[in-house]
Amino acid sequence: MKKIAFDEILLLADYERVRNRLRPLFIHGKERRRLHVGSHLTFIFENAQTEWYQIEEMIRSEKMTDREAIQHEIDTYNELIPAPGEMVATLLIEYAEAAERDAALARLVGLENHLWLKIGSKKIAARFDERQVSDEKISAVQFVRFALEGVDAAKFLELAGKGEVAVEADHPSLAARGEISGLLAASLVEDLK
Repeated sequence: MKKIAFDEILLLADYERVRNRLRPLFIHGKERRRLHVGSHLTFIFENAQTEWYQIEEMIRSEKMTDREAIQHEIDTYNELIPAPGEMVATLLIEYAEAAERDAALARLVGLENHLWLKIGSKKIAARFDERQVSDEKISAVQFVRFALEGVDAAKFLELAGKGEVAVEADHPSLAARGEISGLLAASLVEDLK
């Protein structure tokens, strides 16, 4: 998937002018890319369009006009664009109460060794960003990658249609499964083409 270039970014004033038209489209697109795995894990599968939107929103929220600062955002979010043959997701670990969340984040240390993409008979380990891994507690927001290990778009769609594609967690403190199907599978297949 092609990385985002500086000349593809709208200047702050230009983005403000079109934001009300674009925002509902991007929110709808992100909803199609969302997967709940149990009650506490939410994955949002990323692509160049979702990252472009994040960059624009960061520029807007920080009122950025400096070229170097904008380029830094582009470089940061380009890291989250999937390479060929992989999927990248933002993982949100969600608990309603702050105290409950803090306790869970301490209990979930080691989650990076207990998260899998199941495609048919393949069990593919998630790769976490090592900068976010700690021995004390994990971050409530993680960036994870799944290498598809030779599964192409057609095979992915076929297996998703049979209910054979899912994200699974088998951590001692949290076991859950979320099936990738329907609109999410169709969106991911478009990314894989």
